[in-house]
Amino acid sequence: MTTTEIETPFKRIAAIDLGTNSFHAVIVDIYPDGSFRTVDKLKEMVILAEKGMSDHLSEEAMTRGLDALKRIKFLCDSQEVESILAFATSAIREAKNGGEFIQRIYAETQIKARAIPGKREAQLIGYAVRHSISLNDEMVLMVDIGGGSVEFIIGNHKEMLYHNSLKLGVARMSARFVENDPISGKEIKKLEKHFRKKLKKVLKTAEKHEVKTIIGSSGTMENIGAMVANRQSLPADITLNELVFETSAFQELYKDFIQMDRKQRSNIKQLDEKRIDIINPGMVLVKLLLEKLPIEHIKISEAALRDGMILEFIQKEQPKLAMVQDFPHPRKRSIYELLRKCNWMEEHSAHVAKMALQIFDVFKKELELEEKDRELLEYACLLHDIGYYVSYRKHHKHALYLIRNSDLRGFTEDEINIMAHVARYHRRSTPSKKRHKFYKKLRKPVRKKIRKLSAILRIADGLDRSHYQNVQKLEIVNEQKQIRFLIETMADPELEIWGATRKAGLLEKVTGKKLEIFSLEKPDEMEPEQPLTAKNSV
Repeated sequence: MTTTEIETPFKRIAAIDLGTNSFHAVIVDIYPDGSFRTVDKLKEMVILAEKGMSDHLSEEAMTRGLDALKRIKFLCDSQEVESILAFATSAIREAKNGGEFIQRIYAETQIKARAIPGKREAQLIGYAVRHSISLNDEMVLMVDIGGGSVEFIIGNHKEMLYHNSLKLGVARMSARFVENDPISGKEIKKLEKHFRKKLKKVLKTAEKHEVKTIIGSSGTMENIGAMVANRQSLPADITLNELVFETSAFQELYKDFIQMDRKQRSNIKQLDEKRIDIINPGMVLVKLLLEKLPIEHIKISEAALRDGMILEFIQKEQPKLAMVQDFPHPRKRSIYELLRKCNWMEEHSAHVAKMALQIFDVFKKELELEEKDRELLEYACLLHDIGYYVSYRKHHKHALYLIRNSDLRGFTEDEINIMAHVARYHRRSTPSKKRHKFYKKLRKPVRKKIRKLSAILRIADGLDRSHYQNVQKLEIVNEQKQIRFLIETMADPELEIWGATRKAGLLEKVTGKKLEIFSLEKPDEMEPEQPLTAKNSV
């Protein structure tokens, strides 16, 4: 496999996180080794919960969301994205008309959005953070502060001990507890009381595992990280990922920030415009976590739900990715995907293919076959017994059906029909226009190739009648009026000679020659009457 083949992407996908405050899309190329590379990103602030988290999405909010998704879909189309993953979180999940919104999304953009449970959202965020941040055996608390919910995950580089989603998002908390600007001390106390009540299990689990580090992901935590970095002159111009700062740095920011009014907050360039009015509950939440736990450091992760979606997709596609590494070309890859799905008889089929290709090379010119026919013969040989996956009885007919209906990639319809029929005619009947309806419908040149290639497969299959690869060496003597197969076997050759002889009729018809098969253990029988014209060995 060449470097170019390895570096060719397996698939280009987009992951869209339909959050309460914003819709985030990332387009990535996935590679056969399971890695992925970001191609493009787009973030759209939509504020689905413009008046706080309610049980109903307003028409204005849905319009903003649909407009954002239309722009995202245009980007995906322009970047030739093959698959779009779209997960909806708390605002859509909880709204009574969330299902209606999801239907409208598909009707207007053809994006299939799925509303995922909160615990699943937390799990995917955990995968994302663990992938983007260097972790060790130490247990950490991962916190993703969204608009409607906050996801809490406790784990390390090996496992996740706890993951859950709580309805503590900044838009929800702002609507419920915050009326004043700046936020009042009384409102802060109400928020803290509510947080303490809801966070009992999170805090207890974190205390039990001696958590000393918080890893924050998504918009609110990224904004906090960017503001701290600016105040502390920390490097964050290129990326916030892996940005780490001491708890005292946050506390200094909190002391000044919590007293600011809207105008003052709007002058902070590290703060997203749409978070100016709702970020305070997030600040209070982080401060409470630092007070309740012996946290020493806060670290920022730029990976979030959409990254977890990508990682989960890669995990599900792993068998296909492994196949891409083994078989970078789609034609061969799709053949082996079908073989593995059907639990193929690998040793027998590969041995038959090897002998069939040897026979093909001898008769290629004589039978007016092309090099591309050699490839089709090889695949037909590999596939000829997949019908066993359905049942032994009529397995040759089952092979015809499976090959014709398996969406093999990279092949024309004629090529698929050639492979399917060659596999079908490896036993029992030979091709017949009168008796076989699928064969009858094929074009004449296609039928002629099927007869020639299936004649070869029938002989090769007969030469492994035992399915134990008894034939170790095959020599082919192609004379003017006669063909001789000389075989060398591990054990008694009678079964293989019988198996090939009884299937010799079609090859004799297409060549116009008589076929005889001898064992190399009988030298007096294999003396040729004329000089050898072709001689090949397995």
